Amino acid sequence: MFLFLAAIIAGLTALVWSADRFVDGAAAIAKHMGVSSMIIGITIIGFGTSAPEILISVIAVLEQTPDIAIGNALGSNIANIGLILGITALVAPLPIARHLLTREFPLLLIATAAMSWCLYDSRLGILDGALLLSLLVLMLWYLVKAHQRDPEYEVSEDGQENGNQKEISLAVSSWWILSGLVLLVASSKLLIWGATGVALALGISELIIGLTIVALGTSLPELAASIASVKKGDPDLAIGNIIGSNLFNSLAVIGIPAMITSFSIDNLAITRDLPVVIAITLLLYGFSLLPVSNVRGLGRIKGFVLLSAFVIYQLYLYYGVMTGNS
Repeated sequence: MFLFLAAIIAGLTALVWSADRFVDGAAAIAKHMGVSSMIIGITIIGFGTSAPEILISVIAVLEQTPDIAIGNALGSNIANIGLILGITALVAPLPIARHLLTREFPLLLIATAAMSWCLYDSRLGILDGALLLSLLVLMLWYLVKAHQRDPEYEVSEDGQENGNQKEISLAVSSWWILSGLVLLVASSKLLIWGATGVALALGISELIIGLTIVALGTSLPELAASIASVKKGDPDLAIGNIIGSNLFNSLAVIGIPAMITSFSIDNLAITRDLPVVIAITLLLYGFSLLPVSNVRGLGRIKGFVLLSAFVIYQLYLYYGVMTGNS
């Protein structure tokens, strides 16, 4: 049991560190190729912060533990909104830009609906995966084109802004990508092994392990990025990071494993956890639309509500484990 827990801790630590190195290397190479900071943020950073979830899900499916993959995707979406945005809003109120409400949020709602439709029959196959991944490609293409039309787009490419960042050589960038990717795979396999061992030792379902330990661990990059963006006075990045991450979770984290192999899903994921994902996503959208004191955004009260919803959900999962209903 101790060995399994040590594997989980070591796997999560290596996972977060390697994901950070992978993102830094990919972003640096993109800049060497002349890609703008805005496009890097939409694509590479969005993919990078979801890389742990993607790798965990792929390896979980290959090792015949698909419930960890689904629990990871659903649990990460819940944690991103309830835990991460809840804590971030408690640290500092988050004003929400209009473009997030008219562009990014509707895409997140569409992605959540598509994911729900694919999961509804408790089975995923290649057609589901193709649908989800095609939708992701279309959304990324739309976001890139939309940001290129923004008046602020030129500012994001300001040489002064980029000049404040330390230049990373092409060789170092390539090494970070390669080593980060190798360590991502190794740490993901270690985490899956430890999580599966804990589930078997305690008699807990793999779905619960995916929804809790794995989901919380793989959401650490989003938590770090969101709090850092608030401290730097860039709240749009905090909310945009969560929306982007949940887009990748809903479409790529579930879509990529489905392209590899068909598999069945624990019915509890559909009847218990998927409704929570839908509800907390709609709650976030509703909070974002509802202004307080003529300011549209997430204040500390809304953050407390989001965090409370996450805690209640976790307590409900714990109650299910204790009563044997999980």
